Amino acid sequence: MTLTTLAWTLAFALVAYLMGSLSFAVIVSRAMGLSDPRSYGSGNPGATNVLRSGNKKAAILTLVLDAVKGTIAVLIAAALIPRLNVGLGEGTLAWVGLAAFVGHVWPVFFKFEGGKGVATAAGVLLALNIWLGLAVLGVWLAVAFTTRYSSLAAILAALAAPFLHVMVWDPSAATLPMVVMCVILVWRHQGNIAKLIKGTEGRIGQKAAVVKTVVTSHHPHSSHHKH
Repeated sequence: MTLTTLAWTLAFALVAYLMGSLSFAVIVSRAMGLSDPRSYGSGNPGATNVLRSGNKKAAILTLVLDAVKGTIAVLIAAALIPRLNVGLGEGTLAWVGLAAFVGHVWPVFFKFEGGKGVATAAGVLLALNIWLGLAVLGVWLAVAFTTRYSSLAAILAALAAPFLHVMVWDPSAATLPMVVMCVILVWRHQGNIAKLIKGTEGRIGQKAAVVKTVVTSHHPHSSHHKH
């Protein structure tokens, strides 16, 4: 890799990181007059925790925007790279996608307190390889509907991504950044893994129902301690 190629790769990665740092769980919640998602439930600024506010629209909007920012970051690089003609390829796009994912997990605009990155990772995969992205989404949906555990679905989908990439599309320059993204995503779910082992992890439907009761029966300021 030449210095010019490295410089352009870092430039695209920086832009992607800044895009990923837009924590839409916080942005959407503020725009809709909801409590900061970092102040209640799991304290995780992601769509699942926003759902705990009882506002499904906010949760869906957060999910979509978190995924789209990962997709757009990769697509911008994919559109500009051919025009530069400096030797950037599939590996560069994967590193750019990883940068967007890292921005979501450790956002510079929000004191590096980010989400777990499930939606953003999905958006990145769809941009890198739409068929791989759809296959991984299929894994998530199958596990989520079967077990009702959002965290378990995310973990298994994350593990499936590099496996399917290598088995179906063969190893490439995109494999390493994809594996790194998978490892970070699983690591971010370590608390959920502990709860799954103990049998105390909440299911998708139960979480929404319990939260609605809590949110409507307490003053907003009482939700600033994490459970």
